Amino acid sequence: MRAGLIIVGIILLVAGIWVTLGNGSYKQTDTLVQLGSAKIEATHTKAVPQWAGIAGIVVGGLLVVGGFVSKKR
Repeated sequence: MRAGLIIVGIILLVAGIWVTLGNGSYKQTDTLVQLGSAKIEATHTKAVPQWAGIAGIVVGGLLVVGGFVSKKR
């Protein structure tokens, strides 16, 4: 259980740092016009919001600390 918390926390930390530095993005496709089966679509590349990266850093840090601090029963 402890190792799982630490691994997930490290993954979230790295992903949060990646997004906060501005490297995280995703593609969104919008349908502009549709006439029957024919349609015109536009694909936009959007950045992941910086607050999501900060949240990933905070949650990842808490999981890592919780993994190291948790005691075996």
